[in-house]
Amino acid sequence: MTLDSSLVSKPFVSGKTCGVAMLASALALTLATGCSTKNYVKSQTGPLIQQTNELDAKTAQDHRNITDTDQRAQAGIATAQSAAATADQHAATAGQAADAANQSAQLAVNHVDTLEGVVANLDNYKALSDVSVTFGFDKSVLTADDKAQLDTLASTLTSARGYILALTGGTDSVGDAEYNYQLSNRRANAVVLYLATKYNIAPHKFYLIGIGKENPVADNHTRDGRAENRRVEIKLMSNMAQTAPSSAPVAPAGGE
Repeated sequence: MTLDSSLVSKPFVSGKTCGVAMLASALALTLATGCSTKNYVKSQTGPLIQQTNELDAKTAQDHRNITDTDQRAQAGIATAQSAAATADQHAATAGQAADAANQSAQLAVNHVDTLEGVVANLDNYKALSDVSVTFGFDKSVLTADDKAQLDTLASTLTSARGYILALTGGTDSVGDAEYNYQLSNRRANAVVLYLATKYNIAPHKFYLIGIGKENPVADNHTRDGRAENRRVEIKLMSNMAQTAPSSAPVAPAGGE
């Protein structure tokens, strides 16, 4: 029995066509699915990328702000340091000037052992007042009470004729004689510096007599006696032969 060739080939052709169609459909589905997935991923990652970019921009701006703040802070520190250095320099210069003035005043002060033979016509001088200020043990610093007494003394200088100020510095009996002699002079110099600075009293008006522990005014065997001997006696002496004050009224120079 012979089969018609046309009848045998038709089913085969129909099956091939069906397979191609299925393959095309699968490919189309795959492409569609791929596009959908890509669009989904893009829709999800887009905001993240934008947020990342915004964070990077903010970080960069914060860094610029920090850098700017640091630069301004460093500039401020440098300015402050420069101002402090200038102030220190001015303070040092002022201190040096004060030390020089103090040294000049001390050099101009009369350091004597006694007024006899030093002050001309001493017999013409009369003691107008006698003040004594005391010091702590081994100290040469004026207390507030000491300064108040010196202020009272200075207020009487306006009516003094050709006056001088005789200062006698003393100590108690404790310690070396030479050390006490130097200490008695430091105490007298403290009085001179206060009066000369505050009241513009000329240095040559002062006569300093340092006696150390010699000539005590009280008993050195008692606490109270030793405290009394740690003193500077200031005598205001006026030349009664003169008919008018030798200088203008004394006024505080401002400050102590």
